[in-house]
Amino acid sequence: MTTVDQVEARRSAVLEEMRAIRAMRRGTINEQFLNVYHKGIKEPVARGPYYVLSRYDPERAKTQSRRLTSKEEVDQTRRDVEAYQRFVSLCREFELLTERLGELEREVPEHEAKKKLRRSPSNRKAR
Repeated sequence: MTTVDQVEARRSAVLEEMRAIRAMRRGTINEQFLNVYHKGIKEPVARGPYYVLSRYDPERAKTQSRRLTSKEEVDQTRRDVEAYQRFVSLCREFELLTERLGELEREVPEHEAKKKLRRSPSNRKAR
């Protein structure tokens, strides 16, 4: 059974983890291959992979894509995308912990829940 103090401690730890994230990016990294025709060859040759960061822009209601040109840029973007996914996961955990904290704080202690109610005099049977 979890206590209010345990939930509060985990919420604080989650906030610290969020605060430690220094850079993040929404989206996914996709690999693209392009079919290129060469002189004298009937079949196209696949060239690539080319890496592209794709993400949905809700303000424009469009997907935006941007090609990543260097290995360093691909590596950094991968770390940023993973950081964003971790951030989203931490947000969800914070939400659940806060919900649980509210439940724990509103719970009625067991001894109070079992108290017997007194009958009013009008509900008593005549002896």
